[in-house]
Amino acid sequence: MNVIFIAPFPAETTLRFVRASKALLSEDGGRGRLLGVVHTPPGGADSGLFHDMARVDNPMDLGQLAGAIERLAARHGRPDRILGILEPMQVELAKLRAHFGVSGTDEKTAALFRDKAMMKDALRAAGLPTARHRLLRSWQDAGAFLDEVGFPIVLKPPAGMACKATWRIESIEQARAALEALQPRSEDPVLAEEFLRGREHSLETITVEGEVRMFSSTEYHPTPLEVVENDWIQWAVIAPRELDGPGVQEAAALAKRAVKALGLGSGMTHMEWFRREDGSLAIGEIAARPPGANIVRLTGLAHDTSMYRAWARAVIDEAFDGPFERRYASGSAFLRGIGRGRVLGVEGLDAVHRAIGDLVVEAKVPTIGAPKSDSYEGDGHVIVRHPETSVVEDAMRAVIDAVRVRYA
Repeated sequence: MNVIFIAPFPAETTLRFVRASKALLSEDGGRGRLLGVVHTPPGGADSGLFHDMARVDNPMDLGQLAGAIERLAARHGRPDRILGILEPMQVELAKLRAHFGVSGTDEKTAALFRDKAMMKDALRAAGLPTARHRLLRSWQDAGAFLDEVGFPIVLKPPAGMACKATWRIESIEQARAALEALQPRSEDPVLAEEFLRGREHSLETITVEGEVRMFSSTEYHPTPLEVVENDWIQWAVIAPRELDGPGVQEAAALAKRAVKALGLGSGMTHMEWFRREDGSLAIGEIAARPPGANIVRLTGLAHDTSMYRAWARAVIDEAFDGPFERRYASGSAFLRGIGRGRVLGVEGLDAVHRAIGDLVVEAKVPTIGAPKSDSYEGDGHVIVRHPETSVVEDAMRAVIDAVRVRYA
């Protein structure tokens, strides 16, 4: 079996999925080759991850990607799988599968998950609750939408990723300023959405051949949009041990229906969902790729297994090894601070170690001298695990209250 993994850059998040794929293909004496399409090859201990690699200058250029795969196929034979985890590449991956006759998520399905307007149209057609939305091509479109839903609204690119490039609009003045900056046109519209009020969560699934085989839910403290709007907020994601919290089982049922409505075969989904003050639920959006914010790691810790391997089993073998018992709660606190520039110092880590050191399973300390990260994941994190959810919640508060990142 030849598995091609398009991993343009050696980010740690990507490499965890690459390593899991390599380990899976190495089982039973070696079941296949892991071939890489890269812009920057992995180095150090990961330099031998791929059996062979082909390099590209522009990882978003479909022609370059196809050429790289053709070079690998000439050396090793036709590909059996073409994989990647980056959201902006999901439609391109589907086109490559079609070109090379490889099974996996097709272009129509990838586009439905990628384009948020198309996604919400499909979900609403299936009777699923989502935010009211409209593609804006002019100020007149915006005015009509505002007359319908009022303030606040959210503006974003139709194919945006998570909360990146997302604006909360609370006045006519903000709306005019945002639309003047975005310059919506017929061929390049802006997506406007009703602002959903309520507690925001995520829900992940592993799906095999169209059937959801497991789900997991996490909580955000505070919401992702607040985190993006305020680059100094230290925040946390918590995976409670219990999956019987308010709305969780109902959200899982919505996710299963959404997977069916959008046509996913095998893979992992990441759904943002809201529980309104009246108890009703709404889907923010759903993506056909693994989540960020350490959620895959947290889900694995909660179930005492590797969700990176579970993803690889789904997309390579179309198989699932569960069910997995949810034995723990887990949480990740993200370290950020006020100011710009480079990391000058980090305070409070000793106090955190004394208070919760026995709970910590992974920590990334901000690198002194490194430029402040523009990622919502900040400059570092602390991950904990414990059988009791309340202990993990207390640990997250201890990290956020004690640690201070300083910049200069």
